[in-house]
Amino acid sequence: MRALSELKMGEKATIVGYNFSKPAVLQQLLEMGMTKGTEVTVSKLSPLGDPREIDIRGYQLSMRSSEAALIQVQA
Repeated sequence: MRALSELKMGEKATIVGYNFSKPAVLQQLLEMGMTKGTEVTVSKLSPLGDPREIDIRGYQLSMRSSEAALIQVQA
């Protein structure tokens, strides 16, 4: 297992867990479709690596690396 923030451009993985201390942040990500068992792909990285664009459930989601670090994935 590793954090979503560790994936490189083009890598695919499946969400397996979360590491959140604030339920409100977790609720927002769940509402955007970032549920356990969902496959994600890192499609773009900014020149400095933050933010990153994630393909999930047929749409693109931009997120900060600090948020992506709290999502556990398995390749």
